[in-house]
Formats: sequence, C-alpha cells, structure tokens
Amino acid sequence: MAVKRYELNEAQWSRIAPFLPGKAGDPGRTGTDNRLFVNGCLWILRSGAHWRDLPERYGKWKTVHRRFSRWCHAGVWERVFDALTADRDNQYLMIDSTIVRAHQRAASGKGGPRIRRWGVPEVD
Repeated sequence: MAVKRYELNEAQWSRIAPFLPGKAGDPGRTGTDNRLFVNGCLWILRSGAHWRDLPERYGKWKTVHRRFSRWCHAGVWERVFDALTADRDNQYLMIDSTIVRAHQRAASGKGGPRIRRWGVPEVD
C-alpha cells in the first residue's frame, strides 16, 4: 500500500497506535479507524487548510474536527507527544516551516490569549 502525502507509514503508525484511545479492550466506544482519523488530522495540520477542506476520504470534516477537539481536551495528543519525545532517537520529531504552514490570518494577534488545541504547551 502506497502512503499518501502527509500520512503515516507503517513504522510511524505502530509507534503511536498503543497511545490512542478506542482500541478493543479500552473503556467506552471502539474507534472506527484511528489511523484514518490521525491521517486526516495530519493532512489539516500539515497542509494549513481549513477543516471544511478536508478530503472526503478521511470522513466528514465536522466529525473529524469534533473528535480532534475531544482528543485535545482529553490530553490524548499530549500523551502521544510525551511518548515520542521520551525516545532519544527522535529524528522524526524535527519540525520546521517546510512541514507546518501558518494560516494567512495567523499574524494578526487579535483577541488576546487563547487555549491552544495542538497538544503542545504554549511558551511564554
């Protein structure tokens, strides 16, 4: 299976899958397809597009966005990042402006401080 742009390969997926909720045996509902959902989130975050522009292959944009927000509030993303940064061989964590794009309105600075939903603590 060919990996599409912005999607996780097998090695990357196997590294984060144990930290995600919705597995068989976890309390609550079983996630329909965590990998597809995570790939949809990565597509949004790495492309800089609006949630409404999420390709249909990832599901309904509103459903993906709602699940992304729930995972933010539950600390799922933070647990994944903590687990990845604990690994000394973290070459895959290199992030620069070639990967992450700021939205055109990102430089405005209006509205005061806000809670960030990226799973990364805000630096003062």
